[in-house]
Parts: sequence; C-alpha cells; structure tokens
Amino acid sequence: MADVKKVVLAYSGGLDTSVILKWLQDTYNCEVVTFTADLGQGEEVEPARAKAQAMGVKEIYIDDLREEFVRDFVFPMFRANTVYEGEYLLGTSIARPLIAKRLIEIANETGADAISHGATGKGNDQVRFELGAYALKPGVKVIAPWREWDLLSREKLMDYAEKHGIPIERHGKKKSPYSMDANLLHISYEGGVLEDTWTEHEEDMWRWSVSPENAPDQATYIELTYRNGDIVAIDGVEKTPATVLADLNRIGGANGIGRLDIVENRYVGMKSRGCYETPGGTIMLKAHRAIESITLDREVAHLKDELMPKYASLIYTGYWWSPERVMLQQMIDASQVNVNGVVRLKLYKGNVTVVGRKSDDSLFDANIATFEEDGGAYNQADAAGFIKLNALRMRIAANKGRSLL
Repeated sequence: MADVKKVVLAYSGGLDTSVILKWLQDTYNCEVVTFTADLGQGEEVEPARAKAQAMGVKEIYIDDLREEFVRDFVFPMFRANTVYEGEYLLGTSIARPLIAKRLIEIANETGADAISHGATGKGNDQVRFELGAYALKPGVKVIAPWREWDLLSREKLMDYAEKHGIPIERHGKKKSPYSMDANLLHISYEGGVLEDTWTEHEEDMWRWSVSPENAPDQATYIELTYRNGDIVAIDGVEKTPATVLADLNRIGGANGIGRLDIVENRYVGMKSRGCYETPGGTIMLKAHRAIESITLDREVAHLKDELMPKYASLIYTGYWWSPERVMLQQMIDASQVNVNGVVRLKLYKGNVTVVGRKSDDSLFDANIATFEEDGGAYNQADAAGFIKLNALRMRIAANKGRSLL
C-alpha cells in the first residue's frame, strides 16, 4: 500500500464519499482534505462542510465552479457541435476534467501527495478523473476505493457507516432508484428499471422537463445572440455563460425539450442504458449549427463535421487534457471568429425549430441564391464544365469497360 500523508477527496457528503472519507483515514492513516464542487447540480453543497467537520477534516474546500464550467468547458465543447454516438451531449463527461483540475490545484495548494474519488470500477469516470490528474500532475498518487475495498453494495456501505458512527440516515426519505449525476448541462439517470432495455422509463423520473404531451399548446420563441461562437444574450439581454445555460434549461424544460433514452458504449467495454435530460444543451446545439450555416465557409464546416466524432470521443474517454484535444480545440476556436449573429428559435412540445438566422458576417448572398433574375451574379452555363470535369474519371473508367451496370 502506498505511503500517503495527505489526500484530497472529491467529496459530496453522500453515503459513498462519507464512507470513503472514514475508510481513507483508517486504511491509509492519512489526513484528508475534502473538495466539494458546485457545478449547478441544484442541491445544497454547503451541508458537506458540517459533515466533513464532524469527521475531523480540517481543510475543507467548497467551490462554486458554475461559471468556469460553462465558460471554459461546456461552451468550447459546443463550438464543435459535439455529440457522442450521434445522440449523447456529454453532460457527465465534460464535468470531469474540471473536477480533476481542481483536485490537482488543491493538492498543490495543501501539499497533498494523493487524490481520491468515488467512481466505481465499472464506470467511465474513474478513467476521466485519473487521466486528467496524471496529465496535470504526473507523480500524483490516485486512490480509488471501489477498486480496493470489499464494500460492493449499498447495504455494506450502510453497515460500515453505522459501525463507524458516520452520520447517514438508514431509513429516511425514499431514495431515488436511479444512479444520478447532475450539473448545469444535464441530469443523467441510470439503474433501476432502466437496466431492462425493453422497459419504458418512468415519467416521474424526470426533474427538469415536462413531458412533450403536457408542454404548452402555444409555441415559445427565443432569440440567441452569438459572439465568436458563444451565446452572449437571450432575447437581447446579455448574460453570463452560466446564466445562459440555466435560462435555456428552464425555457427548454418548460417546453418538453431535451429528453433522451439511449444505450451507449462505455469506454470500459460494456453497454449501458441511460436517460439524459439536457434542455439547454439541446437548444444550444441546434442554434449553433444554425448560426454556423450562414457564417462558416463550406469546407471549414465540413472539416469540423469530420473532426467532431474524434473530438467527442476524446471528451467521452477522458482525454480533455491531452495535446490532441488542445490541438483540435485551437482549430475549432479559430473557425469561430466570424460565427456572430442572431438565431431565432421556435420551441414547441419537445421540438426545437430554427425559424430565422442573421449575421453581419453572413456568407449567404440572396442575389446569388435567388430563383428569380440574379442580374448576372451567377453564370449557370459555368456548371456544364464543372460537372464534366468532376465526371471525367468515371467516364474514363466506363470507357475502359469498368461500368457499374
């Protein structure tokens, strides 16, 4: 067992991390620093302070990271129109590199030689936390209790808590049957009835959105203003990044937008069914593609689309702090210099429809695109030579007897 003097624990104050805190103190006989992040999960984080103090923790960090999360992680990801496996907007994945970064910063500030997390040995988060930690502090020790201990069920955790006087209610309010993760971008739901891929998700599971059937019968219209690829205002009112996302979650959720039920391929090798609630992110993806449609050069847009799956995979598999992700980000950000303007959206019963887009940097030229007289802006006869040159290699092959008929 590694010699550890001080460890920084990613700590929520819930059952798992409370047990981990005590287990670290006893197993490693070390000082524990707790770190609790407010990423907009919608739950009070301050109670974690009292719980940590009750367990003898002297250095307690409770950080409001909402603005940094959206500004430096969510917005850069959406500049790339990032979607994993065609559907997932990476709400859990994109929060992990920020948590890893802060764990390492606190380790450096407090002189800790190790970090610890509560990710299980079956999930992707263990990979994301640890790849980030090693990239930022190569010599750091990582303690992952779920890969070391034998407390492999909720009942065993409860028994451990009771035995060691950890203040956890054994018979309190009804616990959600789902494993959930929440931040300003999304809420994820796993486990419970979702472990049967044929069973429909339960309606009362959702927290942020009404069902499309119960959404208002009248559409909601909003206008999003973009500057360098990021939303800076809603309906003409400038807002901070975190406020933009929070407001879009509220507006989108009220219109039944952002629900998703998928089976994804986890990095650790298994398939996993999850439900995701991402109202704001769903709106942002649609709107960003709309503003890019009039401001990006065709080949730049197509290149971005080709690079996006790789970028999404890097985030999903924990390589945010890798040189290849940084390189891709620099290319993506360079493409956003002229992605400025306003997108008008219609939200109605789970649907997001683009109904208008305008920009001073628009490459759309109505004089060229018109179906009416264009005053010589476009010479239609030019198309003949263009088509023949592009068909030349196929005509040569057919003349050589390589016809596909």
